[in-house]
Amino acid sequence: MENKGIFMSGTNNMVWKSLPMPKIQEDDVLVQIEAVGVCGSDLHYYQYGKIGEFVVDGDLILGHEAAGKVIEVGNNVKNLKVGDRVALEPGKTCGKCEYCKNGLYNLCPDVEFFATPPYHGVFTNYVAHPEDMCFKLPDNVSSVEGALVEPLSVGLHATGLGGVELGDTVVIFGTGCIGLSALLASKARGASTIIVVDMLENRLEKAKKLGATHIINAKEVKAVEEILSLTEQKGAHVVIETAGAIATVKQTVDVLKTAGTIVMVGMTPKDEIEFNFMKLMNKEGQIKTIFRYRNLYPVAINAISSGDINVRDIVSHEFDFENTKEAFDYIIENPDEVVKAIITMK
Repeated sequence: MENKGIFMSGTNNMVWKSLPMPKIQEDDVLVQIEAVGVCGSDLHYYQYGKIGEFVVDGDLILGHEAAGKVIEVGNNVKNLKVGDRVALEPGKTCGKCEYCKNGLYNLCPDVEFFATPPYHGVFTNYVAHPEDMCFKLPDNVSSVEGALVEPLSVGLHATGLGGVELGDTVVIFGTGCIGLSALLASKARGASTIIVVDMLENRLEKAKKLGATHIINAKEVKAVEEILSLTEQKGAHVVIETAGAIATVKQTVDVLKTAGTIVMVGMTPKDEIEFNFMKLMNKEGQIKTIFRYRNLYPVAINAISSGDINVRDIVSHEFDFENTKEAFDYIIENPDEVVKAIITMK
């Protein structure tokens, strides 16, 4: 079997390399990758070479949203067999620190996360991964949908911590894949009014198709005024910020209902920004932050399989593995066309 990978080699550049077949440990499975989602973090590394304190040093394989087929199992593997299709949760944690032991394994300080320097990602044919981080996909869930379990888990985590409930009004800033995942999760949790804000019309139209009750193009109207008008000046029970823009972070408190909750998901370009905490205090509002997700892959897979959440329609473009670099360049150059791209191994 031939194993090849495409490596980011400097900014805006990729090179192909042949790789040895991964060797599995007793608790691992060997997965033939079938589909990988292109995440905003992949694009950021590709363009700028770093995200915050994580800096690409040398060649790096990108990609962390993956699904594929098990082709070999370790001696201790009990719940998966050759031929099973799985979604790969991308972080390997220590299992021993206080966060892992308390069930907060997404906060493990020693996590090895796909495509986060110095750890390689999954734009490669074969990957070895622990059995307990590989989740079997039902027959009615495709590998493309399996690759979308990762971003959907972020949306589920955001809406879960935000406490989205039946009948709630939710505002979502940003309609990238994570924003759309938060939209789908809010809808599944019973939100009756879901208002999304963005500046790209193609993504707003996608949000409308996926169940947004109102879409706001911030280029055309003043978003805060429009949201308050739609909510009778009350604001939203839950405000989810996924855009990572300084302006929208500031606006979250302006559109928050008294006693509501803000959930910060997007990463801003600056570490420190101004925020009106007095307005938040006067509303007795809460701010919650999320970091990835935890214990949500089975929930996400069941929601997709049952039809409660339709992630497939998030995808706007699919590219062959051989055209990965061309795919990255196209996505960057055409933000007004691409909502979510998937790389498929054929």
